[in-house]
Amino acid sequence: MKASPDARWDNALALIRENVTQQQYDTWFSPIVFESFDEDKKALLVQVPSPFVYEYLEENYIDLLIKVLRRTFCPGIRLNYRVVTDKEHKLSQDIEADPVDIDKPKARTRANESPTILDAAQPQQLDPQLNPHLSFTNYIEGDSNKLPRSVGMSIADHPNTTQFNPLFIYGPSGCGKTHLINAIGLRTKQLYPQKRVLYISARLFQVQYTNSVLQRTINDFIRFYQTIDMLIVDDIQEWMTSPATQNTFFHIFDHLFRNGKRIILASDRPPVDLQGMPERLLTRFSCGLIAELEKPNEKLCVDILENKIRKDGLKIPRDVVQFISQTANGSVRDLQGVINSLMAYSIVYNSNIDMRLAERVIKRAVKVDDKPLTVDEIVETVCNHFNVSPSAVGGKSRKRDLVVARQVSMYLAQKYTKMPASRIGKLVGNRDHSTVIHSCSQVETRLKIDKDFLDEIQSIENSFKLKG
Repeated sequence: MKASPDARWDNALALIRENVTQQQYDTWFSPIVFESFDEDKKALLVQVPSPFVYEYLEENYIDLLIKVLRRTFCPGIRLNYRVVTDKEHKLSQDIEADPVDIDKPKARTRANESPTILDAAQPQQLDPQLNPHLSFTNYIEGDSNKLPRSVGMSIADHPNTTQFNPLFIYGPSGCGKTHLINAIGLRTKQLYPQKRVLYISARLFQVQYTNSVLQRTINDFIRFYQTIDMLIVDDIQEWMTSPATQNTFFHIFDHLFRNGKRIILASDRPPVDLQGMPERLLTRFSCGLIAELEKPNEKLCVDILENKIRKDGLKIPRDVVQFISQTANGSVRDLQGVINSLMAYSIVYNSNIDMRLAERVIKRAVKVDDKPLTVDEIVETVCNHFNVSPSAVGGKSRKRDLVVARQVSMYLAQKYTKMPASRIGKLVGNRDHSTVIHSCSQVETRLKIDKDFLDEIQSIENSFKLKG
């Protein structure tokens, strides 16, 4: 005799609890309410308290959810959400979860692998690596981004023209560069599905290039990138001390440019400040349009916050919105982080969002003094966490605890400083840049599969915020 749907849902929650931390469970899974299960249609309906919770589950836990539900309910199960959009008027919207094939590895899990010529032979299989949530729909226009946004939309609407090619976007961290270049790629793909669009970070491109050299598949690597119709590369300042990567990208760039393909580049500084880049590459970066993204002013910050608040179905007083806008250092990333934190706190503690809660969250989420971390500070914090000495981490020992601390130090240095990999390697035990790239790749891979390790990294990052 089969267990009742309610009992099977309880079993599903028990399995989920075993695979996430208690805080993650309380925040994201406890608020889910089981509604119904249709055995014939294999359709499960659950209620979630807001669009924010629905989006977070879909983005971060859909694989886990589907895997558990297949085990406790049935194979081929269809998950549907009833999303509460207005608690006061009891309004909701039913949404079907995105289809997920957990038996088939996602394209993103192969990100560190070098592409092969097979990818070029089967263009329909190319994953553009775009974030579907970073679109023009939620990219709010203001004085600081009006020109880049307008040009970006024009490029997406008319990708076959050669005007503004390449598009070089630069600006400080948190000003919305990644969102904008993602939005260009998404709109292009929506309007021209046959186009081969690819977004990639400069660091990941470098990892793929290094792997292709080691595996002696460099020709396949270059041929793959020469088949792209719109190549979008983020954070290219990371190549400033990598001449081999620069040289390879030059040949890819030249081929794409000569064949009328679109190239979109993003950096934290303009081409003239990319010290270490060869002149022939800089002149190509500058031959299209160089567009600066400035930090959003207070008015744009308010507009961004109010848009996200409406989308997430939140109620935040106007004075709290103004306070957040004035405190978040003009960083879109900080604004979004504060709203996400406020939402999580209000769910966990069942409390209203007010000025007191906002002040509490701001202290933990925003580095108000904006003083940059140094590599030495990062290494010291990591060593304190793992209870090892900085001198041992900088040494040659291959003991597991020292290797982990060394790799984490390099990963966090890449994340929190603007230093190139070669400089970080020098400061962390006099290693070369390839060791830093490999270490970052190892940490990123482990973060995806080891929740205890993820908790440790988050604990270290919280220490940075407390120091600030």
